[in-house]
Amino acid sequence: MSALTARGAATRRRIVEGAAVLVRERGVANVSLDDVRAATSTSKSQLFHYFPDGKSDLLLAVAEYEADQVLEDQQPMLGELTTWGAWEAWRERVIEKYDAQRETCPLSALTAQLGRADPSTRRVISDLYERWHGHLAAGVRALRERGEIPREADPDQAATAVLTALAGGVAILQATGRLSYLEVALSEALAALRRAGAHAVA
Repeated sequence: MSALTARGAATRRRIVEGAAVLVRERGVANVSLDDVRAATSTSKSQLFHYFPDGKSDLLLAVAEYEADQVLEDQQPMLGELTTWGAWEAWRERVIEKYDAQRETCPLSALTAQLGRADPSTRRVISDLYERWHGHLAAGVRALRERGEIPREADPDQAATAVLTALAGGVAILQATGRLSYLEVALSEALAALRRAGAHAVA
């Protein structure tokens, strides 16, 4: 698709946001293009102008929107990981979010519908994790600059450990309904960072 005008971009976003609301309310399998058209007051020709391949195009756009929401829901904490207190506040926010959401994660439902092995789907998920990892690595660098952890600590490796713990805890929560997996995984990941800081002080 060629570059959109400001008006066109706003229209496309309105359609995506409307579709996202329907997916959250009804589940991805129970939302049709006619439902989206009715909810967003969009004509058929207009819908296919912005999403030429129909529902698959639209669902991919909704998946991208929901990936953005994953990070947005963690703000401002995720962007301000400069102290131990900030890291703990972020941990509480993540636990609160996934405790409320549990197995109803719209992004998981969308990627399952689109096919997780599909290159476009993998791109959405990979981009999400890369951005998430970047925020966490920036937080680790902030701790390192404050002298809270050793100068030789690797921010990318530490961020990988935290993000892997989080993703694993969320996956098990969604499979079992038990929040304790996520709580413990994040607590242990942050405790490992703190232990590195304690060694630095010692």
